[in-house]
Amino acid sequence: MNNQELYLKDKAQYLPTFNRIPITFVKGQGSKLWDIEGKEYLDLLAGIAVTNVGHCHPKVVKAIQSQAAELMHISNFFVSPPQVALSELLVNISGLSRVFFANSGAEAVEGAIKVARRYAHSKGRGGKIISMENSFHGRTLATIATGQAKYQEGFGPMPTGFAQVPFNNLEAIQNQISDDVAAIIVEPIQGEGGIRPADAAYLKEVHALCQANDIVLIFDEIQSGIARTGHWFAKDHYGIQPDILTSAKGLGNGMPIGAFLCNEKIASAIKFGDHGTTFGGNPLATSAAIAALEVIVEEGLLKETREKSAWLIDQLKVLQVKYPQIKEIRGLGLMLGVVLDTPALPYMQALLQKGIIANATAENVLRLVPALTISYEELQKFIHTLDDVLHAMNSK
Repeated sequence: MNNQELYLKDKAQYLPTFNRIPITFVKGQGSKLWDIEGKEYLDLLAGIAVTNVGHCHPKVVKAIQSQAAELMHISNFFVSPPQVALSELLVNISGLSRVFFANSGAEAVEGAIKVARRYAHSKGRGGKIISMENSFHGRTLATIATGQAKYQEGFGPMPTGFAQVPFNNLEAIQNQISDDVAAIIVEPIQGEGGIRPADAAYLKEVHALCQANDIVLIFDEIQSGIARTGHWFAKDHYGIQPDILTSAKGLGNGMPIGAFLCNEKIASAIKFGDHGTTFGGNPLATSAAIAALEVIVEEGLLKETREKSAWLIDQLKVLQVKYPQIKEIRGLGLMLGVVLDTPALPYMQALLQKGIIANATAENVLRLVPALTISYEELQKFIHTLDDVLHAMNSK
């Protein structure tokens, strides 16, 4: 079958939640993908910041194969060696003391909200959760209640106990502070919101405000974590330790897994039966995640990501001088946004025609979240192709 035939079969059967591109990918290796017709693509989206160590990394593949042959699933009534090992790894790299495994980022956020409310109630506080405008925390009812209005339309009534304030606006948060507030949830770098980093002073003040009022601070690092920004988590750029941190995406390098971590203060409010999961943290998913984290260490990807980021930003700034439609380049590590003065979708489509996969988000932002293992040669190919696309668009 070809791309179009499979696209039409999918369209006839799948719930119309995705406006899919009529391309069927069947193979991946590193930063390359191949469609069913044999065309090669350079992937700068990485499954939306998921395949941080590249498609089908041999170590991750081997870990999945080996574990699948031994044991894929047990009940969380019992202890799993891979789950214990991954818990220890995440506690060590995060500096937090407790971990809970889920199956996705949205589940991780839901769990974070639950334990934050449990802690708040134990202290006599209400359960309101403050989130930021233009945030994105998932697609469940509770997580769309924290997010953008466009994702809430037609799904009301929304769960109660949520409030939104402008991002990077401390006064707006201060005006919401009361005994009703349980937690503040914030992405250190808004991903779907257009690759918008939080101001350092703002995050420090939010952290201080939470500490002063015994409000739980939740960092959503589902997109910005697992070395994506050149540190294990974006929080490390800011030198701030939240009470709860959520993770997913790059954690399993494509194997579905999510997690939230918390400090002992929050964990002390949790009792047996307060939360649970059937599949979360199963041996197969945790084995994949262990392998992905080990690759990051063994291949020195934290340092490499910072170096590649600096190089890529410099190259993008050269293009910015040449082309007036580039207004800004922002982000950290290999989580970068090229802000345009026009919608980004036509640029994304033009790149795709030339075999480059990127993403248009927040209307006018070209999002770049490639595998951390991407080579300089591949990045240079992207820059040359983007130059061609910008030139063609500028000539219209």
